[in-house]
Amino acid sequence: MKTTFFSCLALCLATEISAQNIPSAEVQIKTAVLAAPSDKQAGAKVYGYASDGTFKVLREGSNDFVCLADDPKKEDISVSCYFAELDPFMERGRVLAKEGKNAKEIFDIREKEVKEGKLKMPKQSSTLYVLSGTKDNYDVTTGSLKNGYLRYVVYIPFATAESTGLPLKPDVPGMPWIMDPGTHRAHIMINPPKP
Repeated sequence: MKTTFFSCLALCLATEISAQNIPSAEVQIKTAVLAAPSDKQAGAKVYGYASDGTFKVLREGSNDFVCLADDPKKEDISVSCYFAELDPFMERGRVLAKEGKNAKEIFDIREKEVKEGKLKMPKQSSTLYVLSGTKDNYDVTTGSLKNGYLRYVVYIPFATAESTGLPLKPDVPGMPWIMDPGTHRAHIMINPPKP
């Protein structure tokens, strides 16, 4: 009887602690859209976390942008927003990760599915915006982030260094370069110099 009681107590405390670490939907939305251009923030669809940790839609969107709230299980802050036509690609990655697939397996599965026409990638270039920062600079009550760092990823499926004129690595901070050339996940990396 005592064992059952203490097991239930531990489970309740763990659930309570977990729920306390997840900001309100309002705060998650406010933080998530910080990664988007200002004219896209108000209408972006936002995914985030319910109080039980379930990943879900926190707000439906009215434009062509999707934003992801910070994962409360991770150490620092990272939110992102992207062009809505990238959502099937992003969603497939989340599903495969939830199934326990590693990064290489996810890459290989999506590459095969794109080539087979099962997974659609945008026909035009599509941008992902990633805003990161430290917990020390994040106000969990307001959703504001000081000294955040914004970087950009422009997906251009199957592009190469030769087809774009981009180098395979940057020579200086902030220089655009192409990553994963010739694959479904080919993208231009733009990492501005950190202040």
